[in-house]
Amino acid sequence: MAKYTELAQDILDHVGGRDNVSSLKHCVTRLRFCLKDESKADTDYLMQRDGVVTVVKAGGQYQVVIGNHVPDVYAEVLAVGGLQGAGSVDVDEGDGVKKNPLDAFIDIVSSIFQPFLGPLAAAGIIKGIVAILTAFLGWTAANNGVALVLTAAGDGFFQFLPFMIALNAARKFKMNEFTGMAIAAALVYPNLEASVKALSEAGAANFFGIPLSMPGGGYLSTVIPAILAVWVASHIEKFMKKVTPDTIKLFIVPFVTLLVSVPLTFLLVGPIANTASSLIATAFTSIQAFSPILYGFVLGVLWQVMVMFGLHWGLVPIAILDVMTNGFSSLLAAALLPNFTQTGVLGAIILKTKEEKVKAVAMPALISSIFGVTEPAIYGVTLPMRTPFIISCAVSGIVGAFVGAFNMTMYSVGAMGIFLYPSLVTPDGDFSHVYVALIGTAIAIIASFVIQLFVPVPTLYAKKEDQVEPVSEEEKTVVAQTVVSPLTGAVVPLASTPDAVFASGAMGQGVAIEPSIGEVVAPADGVVRLLFPTNHAIGLATDEGAELLIHVGMDTVELDGKGFTAHVVQGSKVKKGQLLLSFDMEAIKEAGYPVTTPIIVTNTVNYESVETLASGTIEFGEELLRLD
Repeated sequence: MAKYTELAQDILDHVGGRDNVSSLKHCVTRLRFCLKDESKADTDYLMQRDGVVTVVKAGGQYQVVIGNHVPDVYAEVLAVGGLQGAGSVDVDEGDGVKKNPLDAFIDIVSSIFQPFLGPLAAAGIIKGIVAILTAFLGWTAANNGVALVLTAAGDGFFQFLPFMIALNAARKFKMNEFTGMAIAAALVYPNLEASVKALSEAGAANFFGIPLSMPGGGYLSTVIPAILAVWVASHIEKFMKKVTPDTIKLFIVPFVTLLVSVPLTFLLVGPIANTASSLIATAFTSIQAFSPILYGFVLGVLWQVMVMFGLHWGLVPIAILDVMTNGFSSLLAAALLPNFTQTGVLGAIILKTKEEKVKAVAMPALISSIFGVTEPAIYGVTLPMRTPFIISCAVSGIVGAFVGAFNMTMYSVGAMGIFLYPSLVTPDGDFSHVYVALIGTAIAIIASFVIQLFVPVPTLYAKKEDQVEPVSEEEKTVVAQTVVSPLTGAVVPLASTPDAVFASGAMGQGVAIEPSIGEVVAPADGVVRLLFPTNHAIGLATDEGAELLIHVGMDTVELDGKGFTAHVVQGSKVKKGQLLLSFDMEAIKEAGYPVTTPIIVTNTVNYESVETLASGTIEFGEELLRLD
């Protein structure tokens, strides 16, 4: 979709900018803007702009006609305009599919991370550069200005990650973005953890008598607390908007939202995190005492999930204390190598995926993972795809069992990725644990890479069921053919249809039918290349190379699928005469929409002529168009 970024930005600029957009939808051929002030739109420019077929103003909508690739352009307009999930903008993508709780959670987390994956990966690479400077030159933030500045550039993004998360979560849950960021500011308030600790020692850590606690490490660099806090706040804000008089909404709504949501976050999220971390620490130390191999396997499998929820803080302080007290610890040994399983699956994904955007995200994420920073990999690629994340966790369990069997031990805490190996050298210079780690690293990368090579790479930036195999060069070759009628009804010249875009032939030549039966059948053997989510339009690529668009009615996308039923799915192979769609003509007409149905040859340019063979009335299967 990146190839449409310039076009999307240009369209947005020339409809008056993001602030002029009240709502945005798309149908099968066009972007449908509702603008606050249509006079701000430069219609003459857009009509001449490459990539725009024409502009139509109808039904209170400013319609920018794009063509078959409108979903890609639509997605880019959302991205460049920051419209995704914005409270004032209806970004209806026509996705009414209900997700199970796990899918919904993954969708929320991944969509929140998507907008800042680039900077996230960049910050991870900078952290790797700092690690290199420290390892080879001895430069640290404490003794060198260059290291200090680069440390701030790399660590700053991760430490204040709740800000970025809160911003996108607010967009996702459709609440005021600055109120969401105010909640994040409370979560990362300076010295918050130390202040709560001091109050606890003084016996004053309570909020009107309710105990106040803080998870180990506070909320810096955390993910889930900010998402949960903003989700709760979004419901509070929506309620307050309904009950607050307009004259005082400006300050009362955010005032009450913050006053209720921030204490709730500290009083619920903190204690829950503390309790969960404590239980996990007890469980894992018990497993380690029973069997280091089993402990390594369980910790390896669960480590990346624990980090996502901030539950790893139950083990990290114990491991640090272990090193400080005894000079060594094996408690976190199984957690040192999971980043390399991400490296392996990313390598295979880059080789196998056909999505250029996935490659663009995965490459810097792979570099970051080598340095031990896996957030770009997890949130940008593997978690949304699910299968690669599962592979990564499973292989991490195998690697964890391996290092547990050899009792791999660390003698300092803090190094990540390829720079962890020095922390495994014993004080007397024994490198045996380093050798175990190197073998574990090889297992992590190779095993995850090979497994992912033999497992299909899921589609990331479009729904799996909506993907169609790329058209081969042979399929692109067209031959003369006769197309039969997909409907029964009265033949209408395309120029007589009540839609200027279809009537002008801008989308291609063809004909229209005023149907008398509410069914659409396949006009030829072929493949369903497009099925719009509202089932009002379907695109077919025939075996002979014709690309046909059948659009039932005019502006029927506004019905949001009511009255339409699909009998095929996108990607289906169909035979001539097979039922594709059925529709309730009376319901459509009662809603005020014509049922006149254009049949368009969208690749008209590939033919010397498109001739209409019928007039008057026509039945299913009778000859309709001749393509030469």
